[in-house]
Order: sequence, then structure tokens, then C-alpha cells
Amino acid sequence: MNWKKGIAVALSAITVMAMVAGCGSNTTTTSDQKKIGVIQLVEHPSLDAANKGFVDGLASKGFKDGENIKIDQQNAQADQSNLNSIAQRFVSDKKDLVLAIATPAAQTMANASHDMPILGTAITDYVTAKLVQSNEHPGGNVTGTSDMTPVEKEVDLIIALVPNVKRIGAIYTSSEINSQLQVEKMKAYAATKGITVVEATVSNVNDIQQAATNLVNQDVQAIYTPTDNVLASAMANLAQITDAAKIPVFAADEGMTMTGGVATYSVDYYKLGYQTGLMAAKVLSGEAKVSDMAIETQKDIKLTVNEERAKKLGITIPDALRKDMK
Repeated sequence: MNWKKGIAVALSAITVMAMVAGCGSNTTTTSDQKKIGVIQLVEHPSLDAANKGFVDGLASKGFKDGENIKIDQQNAQADQSNLNSIAQRFVSDKKDLVLAIATPAAQTMANASHDMPILGTAITDYVTAKLVQSNEHPGGNVTGTSDMTPVEKEVDLIIALVPNVKRIGAIYTSSEINSQLQVEKMKAYAATKGITVVEATVSNVNDIQQAATNLVNQDVQAIYTPTDNVLASAMANLAQITDAAKIPVFAADEGMTMTGGVATYSVDYYKLGYQTGLMAAKVLSGEAKVSDMAIETQKDIKLTVNEERAKKLGITIPDALRKDMK
């Protein structure tokens, strides 16, 4: 019996060694992969589209998830403590590159690491957000693409679709720097057209309906929303109030427009993410350094119309504007 036990032990040892050898081989393959982290502020159509575009942009240059790169997708669900935890984990994991989707995500990631390559997207103004020294020469470990929308064209669109408009409401999140910037630009341009802008701010999604009600009670004829992450994640809350009051909402991005707005001139977030993926590919291949890559914008601005909501509110889209629809 003893020699049988000896053979059994020997065979077991050989089996274990073979298993370990196999794991070591897999680990070597995995270690050759570039580690990419994606930190997204919250789920909503525009940010999701940018995320998908980024992955596809990388793949178009040969960087494919599960092959030569490993993408770690994390969503903070609009919670700052989640952002902090994700950022710290990415630093501990020593990611080779991080994509930060939306301004708060980029700010949190940039505060967590001053040397890890960080690319941002769905961010309006990198300088105002204190992410870069300048758009032309970022100078640090952050660069990316901007979703700055043509605010002037948005105001002109409201004027074209709401005859004799004199009072426009603007609703946005008080803590989102980029939202504040867009509203300030919108107010300045509206003033040149003799239009008064009435502001209402929110802190979270629970404030949206009350803020919208306040604007309705101040006799606004239309409501403008910037590219605001809190509002984008709950446009249905806003539309519930504005639709009942027959007041059109002009949101600054396509996703928000299709879920609660009437029309907008905006960037294509999938294309914006794709553009960011191409930038990331240059960093991963050693072709470029983040500090030397200028912030990129999207020149292809399109008109998006929510035909169903426009019809419900009795708004006709002039043929002269339809040529801008793509």
C-alpha cells in the first residue's frame, strides 16, 4: 500500500506542476496586454456613445480588448465617492492609459495621478476645469476631446422655432463648471438679441422637477439645458413638467434632445469618442505624448430634431433648417 500511495502523491505533484505552468503561460500573455481604464461619470446616451466610440477607435488602430489590450470599464453612477474609489484603484493597478468620460471623472482622475496618461472626452472646457495649461499645449498628463457646442447657434435655433421669444429659462447643475460656462455664454449672446435668460440650478436629479416648475411659473417661453450630466441622466423628469406646460426644451446634445428636448445643434458623441480612441492609439504606440497633444474638437456639428415632441408642441421645422439635419 505504501508504494501505491507514493505513486499517487508523485502523480498529484506532477498534475499540480502542470497546472501552475499553464497558469504562468496565461499570466505572461496577460502581462503583455496594455491595461486601459475607463472611468465614466454616469450612464446616459451621450456618454455611453462616447465610450463605445473610444473602444472602436482603438480597435481601428489594432488595439483590441481581450487581445493586446485589456479594458477595465467602471461607471461611478454620478457618485463622487465612487469616482474617488475607481481613480485610486486605477492608480494602484498602474494602468497604461485611462479614459475619463465627463469633467468630474477627469478631474478626479487627474487629482489621483500626475503622471498616468489620461485622455478625456465629453468635456467642454479643459482650461476652465483646470485639467490643462492650455488647449494647444496641455503640458501635463491630460489631453482629449472637447464637446463644446455652438451656443450661439442654439440660441438662433430657439429664435427660429419659438416666434417672438423674449424669455428663455436655463436649467443646469450648480456644481458642473462646464454647465456654468455654457449658460454664461448663452446669456451673453441672448442679451444681444434682446432676450432675457432666467436661471434655475439643481444639485441632483431630485431637484429637476421643482426647478422646472419655477421656470414655468416665471413665464419663460422656452428652456435651454447645456451639456449637463445630471440633467442628461434624467431628462424625462424635466420633460414631465415642460410637456405639460407646452414649453419646448432645447438641450445641448443629441441624446438629451431625443429623451426630452425638441431640437439641438450638437456634436456626435460616438464620433467624439472614436476621435479620442485614435488619440489614445498614438499614445499607446509611442507615436505621441499626452503633454504634447492639443485638445481636439469636432467640427462636424449636426442638427437633431425630436420630430415627435416638436409635433406634440406644435412646432414646425422650417425647410431652411432641415438642410442641417444629417
